[in-house]
Amino acid sequence: MTRTSVRFDSAGVEIAAHLYLPDTPASGPRPALVVGHPGTGVKEQTSGTYAQLMAERGFVTLAFDAAHQGESGGLPRGLEDPAQRVEDFKAAVSYLVTRDEVDPDRIGLLGICASGGYSLAATGGDHRVKAVATVCTADPSRQFRLGADATQDPAVFQTLLDAAAQARTTAARGGDPGAMTMFPETAEQAGALGGQHGVEGYEYYCTARGEHERSAKSLAWESIDKLAFYDAFFAVPLIAPRPLLQIIGEHAVTAWMAIEAHQRAIGTKELHWIKGASHVDLYDKREYIDLAVDKLTDFFAAGLDSK
Repeated sequence: MTRTSVRFDSAGVEIAAHLYLPDTPASGPRPALVVGHPGTGVKEQTSGTYAQLMAERGFVTLAFDAAHQGESGGLPRGLEDPAQRVEDFKAAVSYLVTRDEVDPDRIGLLGICASGGYSLAATGGDHRVKAVATVCTADPSRQFRLGADATQDPAVFQTLLDAAAQARTTAARGGDPGAMTMFPETAEQAGALGGQHGVEGYEYYCTARGEHERSAKSLAWESIDKLAFYDAFFAVPLIAPRPLLQIIGEHAVTAWMAIEAHQRAIGTKELHWIKGASHVDLYDKREYIDLAVDKLTDFFAAGLDSK
């Protein structure tokens, strides 16, 4: 398997990506996967892990940094724009169809966490995508509005909208709007705010477990009002008849979002549970990732089979 740094355009923003090519011989162009990272993540973290492992299984894979994040271009930095994130997936497909190594009729999407939601929306609107799978499906809009476990006080999001509105006013008057901090200073504070899910997120993004220098620790305030009206699952019924697989940790507090997406799907669909795993466990713990990759390999081998 070889990894190459590549760049491509997404609605005028330059996207930085890693292209993974299998070392094994092939009789012709290969099936390919676009792999998206979780919210605040970068291609060097969990999406890169899955891209590498799926390349070792014979797929051409492309792991990219979202626009405004990581090594990709776009201002303001740290913007979470759901429409742009969906466009990034489509632009990645456009890049892959130009590669001689790729069979343009056998391209799938693999989204992890926030990219799980975005990949579902992208697939619904792009018929070049022949199959879609997610790991730890999340819709960032639902998570900000309702909380990771869907029990958040509605006043929390209203407070965020107040802050986003004030940031826009400050910027309009020539001031610094600042940014929304995504992580507290300690694991204890993360636990107080988000329970075990918060602790695991802090440990992955803010400690040696998974931290990366380009992983976002804050988001531009305008991300909040852009997310306020967005529904990643609106286009899920449009995925049919193409197949959909969602892989979820047995102990993931976010599982309700994958279940909702599954209920909206009208075609071939499957919820696959990884026993013993939490949401974040599927980011970097190989005892769970390997099980997920086995399932993904079978799914895409069938879903991207040339007919």
